[in-house]
Amino acid sequence: MRTLVHLSDLHFGRVDEALLEPLIERVGALAPDVVVVSGDLTQRARSAQFAQARRFLDALPSPQVVVPGNHDIPMHNVLDRFLLPLDKYRQHIGEDTEPEFVDGEIAVFGVNTARSATIKGGRIGSEQIERLQARLAAVGPDVTKVVVTHHPFDLPSSFDASDLVGRAPRAMRMFAEHGVDLLLAGHLHASHAGATAERYPIGGFAAIGVQAGTATSTRGRGEANAFNGIRIEPGRIVVGRFEWIPELGTFDVRQTQAFERGPGGWTAAAPDAAWEVQPQGRDRR
Repeated sequence: MRTLVHLSDLHFGRVDEALLEPLIERVGALAPDVVVVSGDLTQRARSAQFAQARRFLDALPSPQVVVPGNHDIPMHNVLDRFLLPLDKYRQHIGEDTEPEFVDGEIAVFGVNTARSATIKGGRIGSEQIERLQARLAAVGPDVTKVVVTHHPFDLPSSFDASDLVGRAPRAMRMFAEHGVDLLLAGHLHASHAGATAERYPIGGFAAIGVQAGTATSTRGRGEANAFNGIRIEPGRIVVGRFEWIPELGTFDVRQTQAFERGPGGWTAAAPDAAWEVQPQGRDRR
């Protein structure tokens, strides 16, 4: 079994400082095998904000797979936006904007979908799809394959399709060929987990699309600050949404969803006790 922690949309420069230490403690207590951060580490891509984000990441467990989001590209400095869009990101967070973690059970591949030419939207390029295809092809069939982006490949029908990453259908067909299991994203400050078969009816294939809310930003858009804990076993994945509970001063499980892999891909299943919903603020593991 492997445990992933999935954080997103940190937005340093506009964070609730009271959440940082409890979040660090909670993530550490889960003892994740990998920490994933799916973009928007900063609010306005300023050096001081990236420095704050770097200190936060240093306080979390490793290894980490971190990708940039649209807020990590400068907004107001036009020259930097188009000539050096991720220069500060690379200085503070990491040179590799498409990192990976691979072991005998899981393979986690980061993909940069942030673009200078758009304010909010994102895209996966043709060359990126080809590179990712080669990375996926090198992984054994029994390894759970995870793709991390800032912009989502799938969303509930209540969201606008324009929020999806550009070239999503083409990428999804490639994912089907290589048996991608899990798609982790952020961007919308909304938590969600569901199978991709409804939007992408690809025969014999359905991945699990998982959205993380904002872990630390003051702009929750009506949803509590949250992150995801994900437990991966052969043929079974459980997603727990950990929400900030002010009266308890901690992040606690408020929803769990389970998925099982069958002949047609991943489908929803009955949750088990991997992460029970906690009324008392305790993680009964």
